[in-house]
Amino acid sequence: MTDDVAIRDRAALETTSARELALDCAAAGIAAARPRRVVRESVSVAGDDLTVGDATYDLRDYDEVVVLGGGKAAGGVAGALETALGDRIDRGVVVTNAPADCDRVAVREGDHPVPSERGVAGAREVLELADDADENTLVLATITGGASALLPAPADGISLADLRAVTTDLLESGATIGEINAVRKHLSALKGGRLAERAAPAEVVGLVLSDVVSDDLEVIASGPLSPDSSTYRDALGVLDRREIDPPAGVRDRLERGARGEIPETPTEGDPAFDRVSVHVLADGMTALDAAAEVARDAGYEPIVLSSRVRGEAREAAKTHVAIAEEVCATGNPLGAPAVLLSGGETTVTVRGDGEGGPNLEFALSAALELDVDDVAIASVDTDGSDGGTDAAGALVDGDTVGESLSARAARAALADNDSFGALDAANCVLRTGATGTNVNDLRIAVVE
Repeated sequence: MTDDVAIRDRAALETTSARELALDCAAAGIAAARPRRVVRESVSVAGDDLTVGDATYDLRDYDEVVVLGGGKAAGGVAGALETALGDRIDRGVVVTNAPADCDRVAVREGDHPVPSERGVAGAREVLELADDADENTLVLATITGGASALLPAPADGISLADLRAVTTDLLESGATIGEINAVRKHLSALKGGRLAERAAPAEVVGLVLSDVVSDDLEVIASGPLSPDSSTYRDALGVLDRREIDPPAGVRDRLERGARGEIPETPTEGDPAFDRVSVHVLADGMTALDAAAEVARDAGYEPIVLSSRVRGEAREAAKTHVAIAEEVCATGNPLGAPAVLLSGGETTVTVRGDGEGGPNLEFALSAALELDVDDVAIASVDTDGSDGGTDAAGALVDGDTVGESLSARAARAALADNDSFGALDAANCVLRTGATGTNVNDLRIAVVE
């Protein structure tokens, strides 16, 4: 997989200079977070010294080097590690939904956003490899966005059906990723620091591509290598707050844990983390910085509004449109030509029966709000699949509603959570295919 990102039917999408620049920024942002590029820039080997970020490890100190982990970018990271270390890697296994060609690391396929049986099988192999590690093992653990679903390892008493049901309910409830993961961590044999427990006393080096706001290591992939501050009682609180009635096995385990009958996930100071170091190699700012550079090179003034946008996607869209309108009307917070950028993770509370995800819903809501010319807005999930659709997101402008889509149809689609159907019919959907990375959402508003 090359670093370049191809957008399908691009010629039909880039009908104005603003739309063309929005696509350029989106493609550059995704490409900058591709794992091979990220690892190439952050990991190197010189003689017997392995450098990861600002840390160096002497390979002579270890009898075996093992690669394990999971996530949407895990296959790409594993391949890049093979390029860097070659036959110094003894074995490994990662689970992903974007397979990569590897020689020494087995790449298993799983499913996202709802866990599957093949993901369970892959996670079992990862845990077996962790269990085999000893004090003379160097474990290179690739942990990237999507691993919460791709590495399902049901705890005792929890079935895959239980995990699938509660995951689906949480996703549709509008729960934040932190809330969702608080529940998942307490239903897993791997999440919430338990992978670190299983690998101890090995030297564990985490290589992380972050898909969460603020790069919280507890939340990324449900924190398999990190101390967990959430509790069984917290997980129960999420279910109650989101009005979710979980399967009996789920509630039973969480209630037993809250009563102290099941050990909590490991917390700060636990010896499981004595030989664990975690390095964030890429995050949302990686994509935003690359998009800003493209805008600047094109003669536009870029501004990053925030890398931490969250909340309901349709409401966040209204704020972004309002800022674009302000640029047009008053030159604040900067004058045109300008590119407004943001990242983060918005959510959708599902009330209808349609298809779509946060970026598609953001784009449809923005199209309804846009009442100015010379503004184009793109919103994409950097993994290439928004809400489980084959679309990364969408590209809209002030003519989308009115010319390509009636306001009545757009509002009906929003009410039914069918942003994908409406935008696809209007030829606004942006498709990249699986990108092999995931640093969450990227939004671009070009103001001519």
